[in-house]
Amino acid sequence: MLKVELSYRGLLLALATLGAIWVVIQLGSVLLLLLEAIVLMVGLLPAVDGLVRKGVGRSLAVIGLLIAILAVTIALFSFLIPGLVREIRDVRDNLPDSAREVEKLAAHFGIHVELQDKARNVNWDKLISGSAAVNSGQRVVNTGFTILTIMAMTAYLLIDIPKLARFFKQFIPAEHVGDAEGLVKELTQVVGGYLRGQVITSTIIGIYTFVVMWIVGVPNPLAFGVLAAFADVIPLVGALIATFPAVAAALQISYTSAIIVFALLELYQLFEDKVLVPRIYGQVLNLPPLIVLLAILAGSALLGVPGVLLALPLTAAGHVVLDYVLKRRGVSFSTPAATLPAADSADDADVAASGESVVAEPSRSA
Repeated sequence: MLKVELSYRGLLLALATLGAIWVVIQLGSVLLLLLEAIVLMVGLLPAVDGLVRKGVGRSLAVIGLLIAILAVTIALFSFLIPGLVREIRDVRDNLPDSAREVEKLAAHFGIHVELQDKARNVNWDKLISGSAAVNSGQRVVNTGFTILTIMAMTAYLLIDIPKLARFFKQFIPAEHVGDAEGLVKELTQVVGGYLRGQVITSTIIGIYTFVVMWIVGVPNPLAFGVLAAFADVIPLVGALIATFPAVAAALQISYTSAIIVFALLELYQLFEDKVLVPRIYGQVLNLPPLIVLLAILAGSALLGVPGVLLALPLTAAGHVVLDYVLKRRGVSFSTPAATLPAADSADDADVAASGESVVAEPSRSA
């Protein structure tokens, strides 16, 4: 007969664990907002500290920075939404002509399809109904409140971060304070570096898309540039989100214009993955493509769109924590100097002598 003995301490620990899990489940949406605010806070912390060092009050620096970010975001959306609404209207009106262009393109490859009649018979009243507009409006309002909530939480964190640091420091043993500060510094560099790198790549693809659409002659090129900048934030599928509307708009001119837009945008994606990402992110996002894919899929399954957006910075932060734990246990992934290939330069010789391992290129896409 199996006999299980459980002490009062073990029972209390089990109940406390179950209680903590129940609280996390019940407060999941609030904790998600807090997590997003923490990630944003880490990205903005260097800018706030820089303003404070220049003599600006901390509260004033935080509020001014967040107001500037909010103003830029509102301005970008003011260009994006009206432009996309006009493009959707144009796509609806010109759909038969676009279908004819697709038929002509398919005919070049010996494929014969009949799309014009189907395009004329699309029931737009059913696709764009009043209830759909109301639901979309509600989602926009909810998203706006969510963004404002995250901004407010970020402001409190940025203002109170010195007090929070002193509060948590008192619970850390004195002999581990140095390690804790080093870990927090490295986490800040990784997450903050990712966010700042994302701003750079989003700005570049936004400008590039605007120029491409303007040269091709597509109406509202600025709207497509803003859409591409926001879409670049989403790993893996962001390129598709930026490319499909641009190609659909160019198709209204001719299938040749659509092919040119598609080719140029895909060429940029290749340039970003192979050149920009390794140079801008450096070793901030030192993740293999498979880990990137699994992290994004897990984030999407657990948290939806917010999970996709948080997947890469949190995975990179987890990599830092795991590396710290393994180093504390005496585990190292460094390759011994004797096993490294012969150095081709003085810099390579220094690396080989130090026993440092060669780090793979960072990856944001699978």
